Amino acid sequence: MKIAIVGSGYVGLVSGACLADFGHAVRCVDKDANKISALREGRIPIFEPGLDGLVASNMATGRLSFDTDLSAAVAEAEVVFIAVGTPSRRGDGFADLTYVYAAARDIAHALRGHTVLVTKSTVPVGTGDEVERIVRELRPDADFQVVSNPEFLREGAAIDDFKRPDRIVVGSDDARAREVMNEVYRPLYLNSAPILHTSRRTAELTKYAANAFLATKITFINEMADLCEKVGANVQDVARGMGLDNRIGAKFLHAGPGYGGSCFPKDTLALIKTAQDFGAPSRIVETVAAVNDQRKRSMARRVIEALGGSVRGRTVALLGLTFKPNTDDMRDAPSLAIVTALQDGGAHVRAFDPEGMGQAALVLNDVAYASDAYDCAAGADAVVLVTEWNTFRALDLERIGAAMKGRVFLDLRNVYKREIMEAKGFQYHDVGRGGDAPMRARTEAAA
Repeated sequence: MKIAIVGSGYVGLVSGACLADFGHAVRCVDKDANKISALREGRIPIFEPGLDGLVASNMATGRLSFDTDLSAAVAEAEVVFIAVGTPSRRGDGFADLTYVYAAARDIAHALRGHTVLVTKSTVPVGTGDEVERIVRELRPDADFQVVSNPEFLREGAAIDDFKRPDRIVVGSDDARAREVMNEVYRPLYLNSAPILHTSRRTAELTKYAANAFLATKITFINEMADLCEKVGANVQDVARGMGLDNRIGAKFLHAGPGYGGSCFPKDTLALIKTAQDFGAPSRIVETVAAVNDQRKRSMARRVIEALGGSVRGRTVALLGLTFKPNTDDMRDAPSLAIVTALQDGGAHVRAFDPEGMGQAALVLNDVAYASDAYDCAAGADAVVLVTEWNTFRALDLERIGAAMKGRVFLDLRNVYKREIMEAKGFQYHDVGRGGDAPMRARTEAAA
């Protein structure tokens, strides 16, 4: 099939490369001429494991190409995906659909023959209706359908998610459109990937509901971690005990500094605004978003408390800046709030991240960037493990300790074991596992 993808950002690029790998002829379009020029030269603007090789191999076969000419790409396509950004709108937090509607207008003028127009971008309920209205108003003669096909890609594992999805959600009541979408994803039949056909509005809401639920799981286990510290329990064991229940599942039950990234913060906020606009407020999701925002800054307070209540003039080393491993995405990363709060307290912040320092430098000021974890720890009063990159999972602790000025180590991802860290002479602080110390003390005192 001939497919055009409007928008060559994260979703558009991953989707285009994977669809081309299925055997389709895919042309990715973007207005940014510099981005298209870089992609044609094989330079990938984002970090996603395996994406560079996938793009290169499919460009070599001629199945994947990049262009700034939207009209030509759409005119030849049987299916056109809209994969442009939908950032939170300033002022009210609602999803900014400016780029989606602009793409719809441009596509309308270029349509030739029967075409299925697919919203791949994450959009609020009713967006597909507006896209259809725009196109029909501009091209009443056009033969097209508008379908919702939300993406469920995890940064750092997006290629595997696209090629081995849990499900493919297709929102349309039109039989022809459904057949076309079945053909687009036919190569996945061998993987038994279920295609869930729903109404368009149902598909749009499904994406938001899924992300909000996962964000709720993260926030819930973070609150349980705080309780564990008070009562002397271990949050990792609590999470295992919960996750072994098939009704709950083990994923997204890892205590830490809160969620970030391009999806959860934006999508929970958009769902909150949509629910309020339709008179069905989602109080649970509202609380999740509020608690998560507070969670990030509270991590900096942990650092300050660990250093005796003041970080003024002290050096704090951060290991990891991106919101999760295997991505260079800094959007709403917990490190942003942590760095800002530490700097507000007068700390000098040094940081190292395997992939995210370039993006971090665009949004953080007065941070000294190191060449590796050991360079980062040199002369630091405290080391804070913020993002659980694999390179931080087996650090030479003797070397880290020798490089530091102090011995305070805050493990916000519970990568290390308390007994090992304390045996190495560190003042070790974890998340949700330190509560057994005061409980033990109380037990011994009672005895």
